[in-house]
Amino acid sequence: MSASELTINDKLAAVDRLRDKYLATPRDVQFRGYLDRLLQRGDDGNPIPRPRLYNKAGDTRGVAVVEPAGGGKTSLVHHGLKSHPALQPRDAAHQPWVGVRVPSPATAKSLGIEILNASGYPSVSRSQTEDDIMRKVRHHFKLRGTAILWIDEAHDLFGAGSKFKVDVFLKTVRNLMQGDGAVSVVLSGVESLWQIASCDDQVTRRYWRLPLGDVCPQSDRRALTKVIAGFCDVAGMRPPSDEDLVDRLVHASRGRFGRCIENILAALEEAALDDAEQLTINHFAESWGMQEGCGMGQNVFLARHWAKIDLGETQLHWEGAR
Repeated sequence: MSASELTINDKLAAVDRLRDKYLATPRDVQFRGYLDRLLQRGDDGNPIPRPRLYNKAGDTRGVAVVEPAGGGKTSLVHHGLKSHPALQPRDAAHQPWVGVRVPSPATAKSLGIEILNASGYPSVSRSQTEDDIMRKVRHHFKLRGTAILWIDEAHDLFGAGSKFKVDVFLKTVRNLMQGDGAVSVVLSGVESLWQIASCDDQVTRRYWRLPLGDVCPQSDRRALTKVIAGFCDVAGMRPPSDEDLVDRLVHASRGRFGRCIENILAALEEAALDDAEQLTINHFAESWGMQEGCGMGQNVFLARHWAKIDLGETQLHWEGAR
């Protein structure tokens, strides 16, 4: 079927398929390098599903992946763990990595229960003590052959908590990285994660920090243009021809890679609903304006002096960009 024969439903289905597709970038190679360093190597030099021990006491290391909200770090870490050759399960009883999101309310006990649930442990009574639960976590990791624990949204472990609360969480995670049955830990969260955790000298010694940089129009224009063109091809549309579209896109996305992709897909959906043959800057303006709830004058894709629009995290700030 040619692009001109695609119906609105065909185009919308294509956009949905694109949403489910993971887009690999050089950041994946960078994260893979960090993962490899967390694992032991076999006789052939390739990583194996066992945490690498960095001293005679059997201590492991971890990685803190930090990036502002909307950058795509969760997808990056999940894809990196899921696709790593050494972290593929041998059978149903083998679980080389376990991933959890910080529960709410965040306590050391609730985190332990979340980890047990994610690792397939039978129901856990909340009447058990925190120490009992964490002992079960360590034991179950050994039974399942778990090498890596991933804690997403890890900044929520600390939040606006007291120094005592921060110390409790740091100790809880640190204990999982020590002694018999230790695992390597991957933490992912916003920049405050590292700002708080790095106050502990043992954290800076045990973790490598992997900051994910913002998207830059100058260095990433070609790659983003290629992404837009590729997505348009799948959806049966011609790519936009506006010269400054990528620059506006990056600004509208606050320089975050994940938001750039979300905004491209949202514009494509808008174009599909319009049964358009070409994706245009107006489709970006329509979808982004709906998301941000802004007027035409504050719309990055419509304003003449769009670069002067200050985009806060929660609202737009106008600086005479008309």
